Amino acid sequence: MALDEELILSIDNLQTHFGVRQIVKAVDGVQLQVRRGETVALVGESGSGKSVTSLSVMRLLSHPGRIVGGSMPFRRTAGDVIDLATASEKEMRRIRGRDIAMIFQEPMTSLNPLLTVGDQIGEMIALHYPVSKSEARRRAKEMLEHVEIPGAASRLDNYPHEMSGGMRQRVMIALALACEPALLIADEPTTALDVTIQAQILDLLRRLQESNGMSVLFVTHNLGVVAEIAHSVAVMYAGRIVEQAPVGDLFAQPSHPYTRGLMACVPNAALHRSSDGERHRMTPIPGDVPNLVSPPSGCAFHPRCSYAVAQCTTEPPSLAIVGDRHLSRCWRSNEV
Repeated sequence: MALDEELILSIDNLQTHFGVRQIVKAVDGVQLQVRRGETVALVGESGSGKSVTSLSVMRLLSHPGRIVGGSMPFRRTAGDVIDLATASEKEMRRIRGRDIAMIFQEPMTSLNPLLTVGDQIGEMIALHYPVSKSEARRRAKEMLEHVEIPGAASRLDNYPHEMSGGMRQRVMIALALACEPALLIADEPTTALDVTIQAQILDLLRRLQESNGMSVLFVTHNLGVVAEIAHSVAVMYAGRIVEQAPVGDLFAQPSHPYTRGLMACVPNAALHRSSDGERHRMTPIPGDVPNLVSPPSGCAFHPRCSYAVAQCTTEPPSLAIVGDRHLSRCWRSNEV
């Protein structure tokens, strides 16, 4: 399977469905590319399909979720390319943790409460490399130092419940990076943390990404976080990418009404002064995320959109070019 040299992952028309009698199209034709050394943020409200997209890449979908269409060519650490959509479970077990690693939102549900953090990191290393138990432990200590956990040697024998939330998240990062993956997927990794610890974790991820040269797919609903860490942004709504652009372009000139609505909900961006000096408050997006069992006709966002016209209610727009590496799924992108 061919893949451009600059790309590490190319998601092409990914379709992930849930249900048997009533089909939920959680991911409906997603197109997304991740380049070498790039951080791509996948943004959207709860229920938009962003976490299902990341779980589809890892092939960790729970029943009755299944990939029903599309391809996901991925360039492994060894250099060969494999389609994640059709790879066998045996191949995926080799890839998970070694070539692609994932950081989950809540470490207390992701770390094993019955094993020390040293044992958990050591097991990951021993699973993918032929090393002795003592060598795995030595590398585990190095990883804890790498993610800046003080007193790493003594922390190896801690259980997850003996560490703070910020420390546990650092352990999750150490576990994810233990085998030097080519791609790191971070699914809302800072949501459960307070603002100060969140900033520290984001700074750590950014520095580790730069030093390791790995690619990152960062899943979040927080545009403020996106501005801190991403090179490019893909905005999801109702299972589809509705806008994608380099991060500076997206913030400077959003071309989809949904993206503008998300930006109006960000406190730092929404509370600004107009030309007459008047302050504007945050503006919520009206309505709710659509029911994906029976989504709206035409553009899925049209029931909540102030720009909608008759065409929007009947004809689904395609993802069209509106600028350099800037795509938008809207009939009125130029006016937005």
